[in-house]
Amino acid sequence: MQDIQDYISENKARFLDELIQLLKIPSVSADSAFSQDVLDAADAVKNALQEAGCDTVEICQTDGYPIVYGEKIIDLDSPTVLVYGHYDVQPPDPMDLWNSSPFKPVIEETERHPDGAIFARGACDDKGQMYMHVKALEFMVKSDRLPCNVKFMIEGEEEVGSSNLGPFVAANRDKLSNDIILISDTGMIANDVPSITTGLRGMSYVEVEVTGPNRDLHSGLYGGAVANPINVLAKMIAAMHDENNHITIPGFYDKVEELSQEERAKMAQAPFDLEEYKKTLDISSVYGEAGYTTNERNSIRPTLDVNGIWGGYTGEGAKTVIPSKAYAKISMRLVPNQDWEEITQLFTSHFENIAPEGVSVKVTPHHGGQGYVTPIDTIAYRAASKAYETTFGKKPVPQRSGGSIPIVSLFEKELGSKTILMGFGLDSDAIHSPNEHFGVWNYLKGIETIPYFYKYFTEMKTSDSDN
Repeated sequence: MQDIQDYISENKARFLDELIQLLKIPSVSADSAFSQDVLDAADAVKNALQEAGCDTVEICQTDGYPIVYGEKIIDLDSPTVLVYGHYDVQPPDPMDLWNSSPFKPVIEETERHPDGAIFARGACDDKGQMYMHVKALEFMVKSDRLPCNVKFMIEGEEEVGSSNLGPFVAANRDKLSNDIILISDTGMIANDVPSITTGLRGMSYVEVEVTGPNRDLHSGLYGGAVANPINVLAKMIAAMHDENNHITIPGFYDKVEELSQEERAKMAQAPFDLEEYKKTLDISSVYGEAGYTTNERNSIRPTLDVNGIWGGYTGEGAKTVIPSKAYAKISMRLVPNQDWEEITQLFTSHFENIAPEGVSVKVTPHHGGQGYVTPIDTIAYRAASKAYETTFGKKPVPQRSGGSIPIVSLFEKELGSKTILMGFGLDSDAIHSPNEHFGVWNYLKGIETIPYFYKYFTEMKTSDSDN
């Protein structure tokens, strides 16, 4: 498939321009002010799939934002690959930390992307990585190299929990039937160290509210006599970890899988430069649960983090008040065997129990999902590994990710399908942060590698069926 490189070279400018046009659409699913933009992004994805060669493309309505479904069926007896991705993006805030406008993409060189990187919200998560699959399909169709059937399911609510995806999948099992699900919403170790994600953490996401007096109070007249909800909330959050950064919620670790020393030793073989890690983040020291390495803390151990906290007066200048309420958003990343709904209940009970007299608390669950571990002895993994080896010149490293894609476990439950996670982003690409970006080289390398997965998966699947 040598001419894939020629095809990419000839169409590089167009591939970049098409992605840039998609990135200009501010499809922020968490903010209703961007509702029309999210719908516009769905239309753009539909048009892209049609132009790439799908015979059937439709906008499937849900109780939230729509799902774009497309398919190219060449032979009902051939294997089928289902590609999943999402067209919605995280909010761009805080805006003042962006070096360029989040929805006016620019291409600039960086230390880890000397060939340039596209800076925009959604560049890596997930528009850029999703669009690699669209362009890979285009090549396979135009060159008559598509070896099997392909289906696309691109949703618009991944960044807000995919609450409507489950009912859609359950109601469309026949439409979505497949032999393997292919997702690029993860990363790899480095451009010269390809890797395949073999594990994802689950998540429980909640919002907490602490209420004190029935109105904001003058801090001089009432200070010291009435519980301050912000002070109380800060103490409650601090009490969630002990001196070893171990989460203090009773029962939280009961189902946590403890990896063997042998497994941990294998993980430690993955290239990792701690000093470079600290330099990239501009921190003097790492931090986390005692007894575990940095790479273990962010992949095989559960966490509890405050994602946002607010209350009282935060405007310019001074206003001396004791606020009536204080709020925080808290996410817990979970490892396989931890059930997110059970953890949400444990958190809620604990948070209510540690609240002092003088305040009331409310916990509102937002969304969550289960963790997932994918085996490395499957046809899909071997096909993906061979694809990376073909285009990178070396075997990829299996790696567990600290991120969450809750729908992966949902897919296995509803469709009976395994998932292969072929990510091409880097940990320095600032997903969910200001100045998110995606390397031009990575984008094009993904387009080059994906067709090889189809080729090898079809060959291996067919050979296995014949035996």
